[in-house]
Amino acid sequence: MAKKIIIDTDPGIDDILALLLALSATPEEVEVLLISLTFGNIEVRNCLRNVVSMFHILEREMLWRRDNGRPEGFGALRASKPIVAVGAEDPLEDQKMLADYFHGKDGLGGIHASHPHLTPMQAWEHLFDPTPGDDGIQAVQTGGAIDEHLFTPSKKPAHEEILRALRENEPDTVTLVAVGPLTNLALAAAQDPETFLRVKEVVVMGGTVNEPGNVTPMGEFNAYADAVAAARVFALTSPNPQTTLPPTTSVRLPPYPKTLSRPLTLRLFPLDITLRHNLSRGAFRKTVSPLVDAGSPLAEWVSAFMAHTFRTLERLHPGQVGDDAELSLHDPVCVWYALTAEDSHWAASDTSPEDIRIETQGQWTRGMCVVDRRSRHPVEGDEESSSDHGLWLSRRAGNRILRMHSSPAETTFGQIILQKLFG
Repeated sequence: MAKKIIIDTDPGIDDILALLLALSATPEEVEVLLISLTFGNIEVRNCLRNVVSMFHILEREMLWRRDNGRPEGFGALRASKPIVAVGAEDPLEDQKMLADYFHGKDGLGGIHASHPHLTPMQAWEHLFDPTPGDDGIQAVQTGGAIDEHLFTPSKKPAHEEILRALRENEPDTVTLVAVGPLTNLALAAAQDPETFLRVKEVVVMGGTVNEPGNVTPMGEFNAYADAVAAARVFALTSPNPQTTLPPTTSVRLPPYPKTLSRPLTLRLFPLDITLRHNLSRGAFRKTVSPLVDAGSPLAEWVSAFMAHTFRTLERLHPGQVGDDAELSLHDPVCVWYALTAEDSHWAASDTSPEDIRIETQGQWTRGMCVVDRRSRHPVEGDEESSSDHGLWLSRRAGNRILRMHSSPAETTFGQIILQKLFG
């Protein structure tokens, strides 16, 4: 039976590669129920333009492949149109931070200006604008032309569409892959925690434990961009979520109920594992350049924003030169796990599940994954004491995070994703 997944994302270069990887699967492998969008790498409306552009390119690509006697591919997409929903524009608290310094202002290296023929006209934007009395996706499905597209636009906020998908499917059948800031997830969990806990597991790209951060010395971008949201989602893994909820002055989200039916299963893919999955410029060029010359719309589109990516890597990192420049495939690794979770080579750390908490208030440590490295005896109580400030030692408190440590394809993942996308 096909795995059912939701992808919560902020596209973004590696986010687009992650989406393409999911949609390139067969219908027997996966059904993408929903693509929910959040701010993050760029503003959320630019994320939406990038996703719509992706579907526009895929329509052209499958036509080109058919006309040239090639397998169309993207069977999961042809079998089932995902819903696309627009979500959070801002973090729950703190000043918004974007990663446009890496991804470009539009998220794809300026492609909409440099290659306007690859971007659809913006007549589609109204399909996502809320309308009073509108129940969401049904109203836009009757519009005639929209049926020609490969996706179904929603006028509902993304967090409501996440809850809708979880209500409409049996418990423990939907995996939620979150590869941006966790704002949409935090909003969904606050609105209806029990429905949110129907999810099979949440797969999170975020944080770093033993590696340096990528936006501050301690902070990975997704955890840093909305640390409060990450802390709230992580808290649902605790036997007592109140013990790890972040201190906050926000009145926007309520605390969780004192009793919940079960804890959340959360698999964390921090920089510690994602930095070991890379795609080199040389491997990319060898595979994709002949397809650009042959007229592939997808190859032309991906080549345009990947050229920007490799130039940026050269500028930011010593040693990233020429064909040896490598893009870390942070977000695609999480989708690859969702597609191949039964592979026994996927493994969590020996210490999992771990009490990993997100720092939300530190001047220099916002977004840091905090773990207790002390050698201390655990205790049974659930009352804070002078010897256990923060309830780090209590068996009935703290988070329970499955920190992923190894994968089936650390050295070959770049080739795998090229094969999946381009055949």
